[in-house]
Amino acid sequence: MQLFLLHFAGGNVFSFEFLRKEITHLDFIPLELPGRGKRHKEDLIKNKDQAIADYCQQIKSLRNGAPYLLYGHSMGATLGLSVAAKMEIAGDASQALVVSGNAGPGIKKSSNVLRHQLDDFNFKKELLSLGGIPAGISENEELFDYFLPIMRADFECLEKDPFSEKGLKLNIPIHAVMGVEEETCQEIENWKNFTDGTFTSEIWSGNHFFIHRNAAALAQIFTSIFQKQITNQNTNYYV
Repeated sequence: MQLFLLHFAGGNVFSFEFLRKEITHLDFIPLELPGRGKRHKEDLIKNKDQAIADYCQQIKSLRNGAPYLLYGHSMGATLGLSVAAKMEIAGDASQALVVSGNAGPGIKKSSNVLRHQLDDFNFKKELLSLGGIPAGISENEELFDYFLPIMRADFECLEKDPFSEKGLKLNIPIHAVMGVEEETCQEIENWKNFTDGTFTSEIWSGNHFFIHRNAAALAQIFTSIFQKQITNQNTNYYV
């Protein structure tokens, strides 16, 4: 069984390494958008539709025919919703969509600032306030300057058309998790609006990057979804 992971803004194929040791029973497949990580020689994507199409193409090229699961954190959660919808339309639906660090499309934060349009000084301040940037990057001016256009492109993807998902409905379950310190965590039930399948949610301790302290619990969510799928398959077989 396959687990496809969609990174947060500024992330790459290595962003979920903290999870890998907890997931030994699944084909662990972190994906990444162009312009970073193993795809650093490719041009950055600044358009949401192109990012979604890129992810779908990656998944289709890596599918092995076994059941699979989609997981996205923050930006990856937003893009994951549309990726899941397109894969459903293509006749190869995920078992479920697991999302974290995101209350879902259409939820506005207290600040209406378009971060991708900020000058470098204020953009850096905004990034540092979000947390999640390794000290090795934030304390190294050269690395941070390399990191800036990647983050700016990712925010542009999200901010140019912030609610293109309006009216979108999946048939598969959605399971949402957020940290209690996140500004919009009380809006987590918003994800229920995007599926005709079952919806479950949890709020854990921590900030936007609470996932780093909860690797085992996150892995258990994936395991539970696949175990339920196997149980249903066996039940149907004997009916």
